[in-house]
Amino acid sequence: MTPPFEHILYEKKGRIAYVTVNRPQVMNALHPPAHAELTRAWDDFIADDQVWVAILTGAGERAFSAGTDLKYRVEQTDDDQLRNPVHSPVHILDRCYKPIIAAVNGYAIGGGLELALHCDLIVAAASARFGFPEVRRGLLADAGGVLKLPRRIPYHLAMGMLLTGKLFSAREALAMGLVNEVADDEPVMATAERWAAEILECGPLAVQAAKQVALHTIETPLSQAQCQLEDLTAVRRLRLSEDYAEGPQAFAEKRKPQWKGR
Repeated sequence: MTPPFEHILYEKKGRIAYVTVNRPQVMNALHPPAHAELTRAWDDFIADDQVWVAILTGAGERAFSAGTDLKYRVEQTDDDQLRNPVHSPVHILDRCYKPIIAAVNGYAIGGGLELALHCDLIVAAASARFGFPEVRRGLLADAGGVLKLPRRIPYHLAMGMLLTGKLFSAREALAMGLVNEVADDEPVMATAERWAAEILECGPLAVQAAKQVALHTIETPLSQAQCQLEDLTAVRRLRLSEDYAEGPQAFAEKRKPQWKGR
């Protein structure tokens, strides 16, 4: 059983896992204890074959996450740690092949936006704001921001965000291609759950295989990627599964498929 959490909320409803950064008093800013709890939650999500999709959000309406907790950083971290940060070469979500949806309900800036960029889909409340203000503090968005953003949106748009520290609205983020949908007529969580429901209509192993192929081959030449495809674990698991036969069988019998995830 997963030990209790202090800085996040983690629950499962049906096939969906809900992960909520729960530090609203500091706009869900992230500090090492919160990161450690997020890692524990993601470990559990990855290992649990009964949940197939996750939704990540922040507590309250003000912020998804305002990024690094700078007060904690100044008061609790020594100078050597600040000047010589050690980053894992692989974030835990880079080895998660189940889909994760970020439901952005306010500010997603700095480390908060980096967290959203580790997700597969981003939906945003109309009031959401996005940006990397690190340069305005003489800092660097080095937990994925400067690496992932230019790979997700056009270069000049990414650099406009990274070099100025400006914040952008949900509508501007949608126009950039940074978010999938802006929730105008419903709560952002309802929008995220609608996307999750659409994903759950699909074969879970097929979804995981598609994600693993995308993650592992996105920067690989096409011919080489095609050769690598069959060696990927999620692809092999799909090919050998009962679900791989169930989809075509259900189509032939004119019924909805009954996915088992095996």
